[in-house]
Amino acid sequence: MPLRDHFRSPVNDTHSWDEVHGQWPGEIVRDLTTILPAGFRAAPKVHLGSAFEVDVGGYDLDSRDPDAVPDPRGSPATLAALSPTLTVEAELSDQDEYEVRIYDTERGRQLVAAIEIVSPANKDRPNTREVFVGKVASLLQQGVCVSLVDLVTVRQANLYAELLTLLGRNDPALAPTPPHLYAVTLRTRRLPKHRTLLDAWFYPMTLGQPLPTLPIWLTPDLRVMLPLESSYQEACRILGIA
Repeated sequence: MPLRDHFRSPVNDTHSWDEVHGQWPGEIVRDLTTILPAGFRAAPKVHLGSAFEVDVGGYDLDSRDPDAVPDPRGSPATLAALSPTLTVEAELSDQDEYEVRIYDTERGRQLVAAIEIVSPANKDRPNTREVFVGKVASLLQQGVCVSLVDLVTVRQANLYAELLTLLGRNDPALAPTPPHLYAVTLRTRRLPKHRTLLDAWFYPMTLGQPLPTLPIWLTPDLRVMLPLESSYQEACRILGIA
């Protein structure tokens, strides 16, 4: 069955895009349980960033000044406020996360791979794209294999291309205009004399066509092949997305 446009009619007339984004990680985990070798475990992670609202608040019922010091006579003696040397307005983006993480349970539950399903918020503004790309770069620096899956049709940015720009590199497969629907797996390899290579397996995606199968590297010499098509179609089936 084909890749659908979850951000436009007719699909978004009856289903929000975040339904499939929320369901899909669990279906990917279901597929991975049948293909991961012994000693590896997959788990979903969904975090809704700044759009998430907490409906239950916690309150500090102690109204005393936290900077106060006890007075020997029984009443608090308030210290003079310590002024900061700089105060500026800061916009701290809390990223959406729709992902699957794979751990090596024989090495203290070490994270070895992450599959990131890109959301509109991850690519809507330069600063959020920068945060997302920085996260991917950090994972790669730690030796974690990272896969990006981007179904977002309403944002044209390509986060894989922006990662390469950060690294001062380019991929001929992205010329002349990087596709905005794609899947890619990335991993780093350490070489002698402190050299590092970045390997990429890039697959442009097209609406109406099947999804690709991604290599997922668990160690430098061990990988599994993850078919995105089966988990995506199962997520759509469960949600009733035609």
